[in-house]
Amino acid sequence: MGPGGAGPGPTACGAGPGGVRGSPWAGACRSGPPRAARPGPAPPPTRPAGPAPPRAPGGPCTSRERPGAAGEAGPAAGQGRGGAEARPEREPKRGRRGGRGPGRGPAKMANVGLQFQASAGDADPQSRPLLLLGQLHHLHRVPWSHVRGKLLPRVTEELWQAALSTLNPSPTDSCPLYLNYATVAALPSRVSRHNSPSAAHFVTRLVRTCLPPGTHRCILMVCERSDAFASACALARAFPLFTQRSGASRRPEKKTVTVEFFLVGQDNGPVEVSTLQCLTSATEGVRLAARIVDTPCNEMDTDTFLEEIKKVGKELGIVPTVIRDEELKTRGFGGIYGVGKAALHPPALAVLSHTPDGATQTIAWVGKGIVYDTGGLSMKGKTTMPGMKRDCGGAAAVLGAFRAAVKQGFKDTLHAVFCLAENSVGPSATRPDDIHLLYSGKTVEINNTDAEGRLVLADGVSYACKDLGADIILDIATLTGAQGIATGKYHAAVLTNSAEWEAACMKAGRQCGDLVHPLVYCPELHFSEFTSAVADMKNSVADRDNSPSSCAGLFIASHIGFDWPGVWVHLDIAAPVHAGERATGFGVALLLALFGRASEDPLLNLVSPLGCEVDAQEGDAERDTKKRRLV
Repeated sequence: MGPGGAGPGPTACGAGPGGVRGSPWAGACRSGPPRAARPGPAPPPTRPAGPAPPRAPGGPCTSRERPGAAGEAGPAAGQGRGGAEARPEREPKRGRRGGRGPGRGPAKMANVGLQFQASAGDADPQSRPLLLLGQLHHLHRVPWSHVRGKLLPRVTEELWQAALSTLNPSPTDSCPLYLNYATVAALPSRVSRHNSPSAAHFVTRLVRTCLPPGTHRCILMVCERSDAFASACALARAFPLFTQRSGASRRPEKKTVTVEFFLVGQDNGPVEVSTLQCLTSATEGVRLAARIVDTPCNEMDTDTFLEEIKKVGKELGIVPTVIRDEELKTRGFGGIYGVGKAALHPPALAVLSHTPDGATQTIAWVGKGIVYDTGGLSMKGKTTMPGMKRDCGGAAAVLGAFRAAVKQGFKDTLHAVFCLAENSVGPSATRPDDIHLLYSGKTVEINNTDAEGRLVLADGVSYACKDLGADIILDIATLTGAQGIATGKYHAAVLTNSAEWEAACMKAGRQCGDLVHPLVYCPELHFSEFTSAVADMKNSVADRDNSPSSCAGLFIASHIGFDWPGVWVHLDIAAPVHAGERATGFGVALLLALFGRASEDPLLNLVSPLGCEVDAQEGDAERDTKKRRLV
């Protein structure tokens, strides 16, 4: 995975009132460096305590919101690190050095609420800025009577029609209707077969760049019913929750973005309450996953990640199973323990289980939760290590999707398995040449400590198979940098032992906007890359030019067996887990759509990959041994 991560924030001198947010001169407004202390009989009188007097309007240091900064806002009241309630400091673990990492301050939450309503109501755009968004042919189908209350008295019907006539999306276009208070933006009208018909990626871009600033804003999304789920999840990505900008504390006001859907096409009835609830649950899951991935390791360590899991469990009435530290070693989880044993905060395997009555299948989602990846003793360089806080993207996606799936009603047994560790450096760190015994009972010779994700996932899928009795095991991870080369930065890579599920993943990706493209599944040709003279296998390939992303996935599959009769799906989301320096929450929408048939929610049923054709031929061995019904 390439370099990334957020850059340094404003310095302390920019934290006072009046600093320009994000400016390199933040804090320089008060005329240069501090003056040396002068001798004298007494210090000058100080200003009495209380709020600072307001600056004159128009001054050079007036704080002002940037147009297009859709997700930036102040902290939520009462929130601790990463949005969870603040917790007391723990005693340092016996035998380990120190307590928490240096420089750990209180995390802030961007104070932007996202609300989905059947009707956003009428309002003057100068008091409630408005963005109208959709494909051009859909925008033309919106009657003036539906938008007049949101545009008058600032925009007339003639101006509205004139704006639509000027739009020429290639691939997108926008037109201001009234200053920067009302804007109409057009999405691409046509997309290729490997893209989502919703044009979800362009939805996020247009919201970030075209949504007018304001405390209370409105988005009118015009689309077909089948695209509502993907569009809502794309909207959520434009409003990240995590921020540590010091200026956020000076803007404590609550900001609200109200989203209204106007449905066109054959199924263009009103938006039901159940649909709004589903969109709310899904977008909360996307934003939760993105917040966890955006949070740096000095705040989102394994302890804090476990708190996030427990918080979701408490909300759903589920008590998680947690195995950690030395218990991992004694119970045979050599992969997770070996990766995380050198870190200050011990590794853990955590499981949330939803076991409804009448379930006919057992499904396990296994997420890679490496809260930071230094590469271990095979250490990453200074340009490749920044951004490795995102190596927990798989586990974050599982948590966000599990929360939404259970809230919307999931009919089958569902287990969320979190493999948590920090791949750190220390006296007890795993060395190249070490041999670890994994939970599958197989031994692994370590030839690259930076190939750690497959080790923790191998333990996770083995546990799902042996202890949870899963019929379908899906693991999701930011596993290989080669994924971005194989399928690009927008499409996750899927590797599976089932042709039916490969097709289902691709269809679900197009339906939800989390795009997916298959890797080569050919263990008889690729698994020899892991041959070891002294153990059952090595953990890294001999030839990095031989489909390394496929090989990495096959390493995980080998710990449940290539002849296992169940369905195994591997999703590598290394590239699409982030866009620039912000997390996307990728994977939440994909899991909800892929398993939508098992949901009681009608919208998730609609976007589920029903009717996928099996591409395998009649004589293919996969057809008899690997087929499981699409949930």
